[in-house]
Amino acid sequence: MCALRNCLVTALLAVCLSRVAGAADTEPQASALTASSATVVTKPLTSPVSGARPAYKVQPGDVLTVSVWKETDLQQQEILVRPDGGFTFPLAGEVDTADKSVEEIRSLLADRLKRYIPNPVVTVMLRQIGARIYVVGRVNHPGDFPYSSPIDVMQAISLAGGTTSFAALNDIVILRRQNGAQESIPFRYSDVSRGRNLSQNIQLQSGDTVVVP
Repeated sequence: MCALRNCLVTALLAVCLSRVAGAADTEPQASALTASSATVVTKPLTSPVSGARPAYKVQPGDVLTVSVWKETDLQQQEILVRPDGGFTFPLAGEVDTADKSVEEIRSLLADRLKRYIPNPVVTVMLRQIGARIYVVGRVNHPGDFPYSSPIDVMQAISLAGGTTSFAALNDIVILRRQNGAQESIPFRYSDVSRGRNLSQNIQLQSGDTVVVP
């Protein structure tokens, strides 16, 4: 019996010692986890605010729809912007759209109509974009393209599918008509493609023609 009792006591002591050792092993791990978690700083997720897209500037050839609330004779007036960038509207007279957005034109009309209509409520919408640019000559897809946002010469050539292998890259010209006269603006593709003389890569205007000989 004594031998059996001694065996039981020895077994119990072994179990107790193993539990104590296990607790000692896990305590540093728990401390390490606590320490590491303490260094974690939670920051609110933020997304970068992208710049606002520039407002579209009305171009010659565009079609606008203009309405004045409660004015029967001024409802749903369709207006074609002339090649010189102007149009005429009843009571407001001659309106110049040069470098103006749709909202700026609406504000201008409302201000002029105040002389005849108390607190006029004017709505201006862009119904159709008529502004175009043209790329002709030795490009893969010559033709005309909508001018709905600012575009430079290199971008216009890209829209036309790029140049062909026979194109005279340093003899490209941009034809522009201003005040009834046409001017020719030279463009050296090889310079711009290498990052040189970038001032040549001008922003095109509605009606410009890029000629790739």
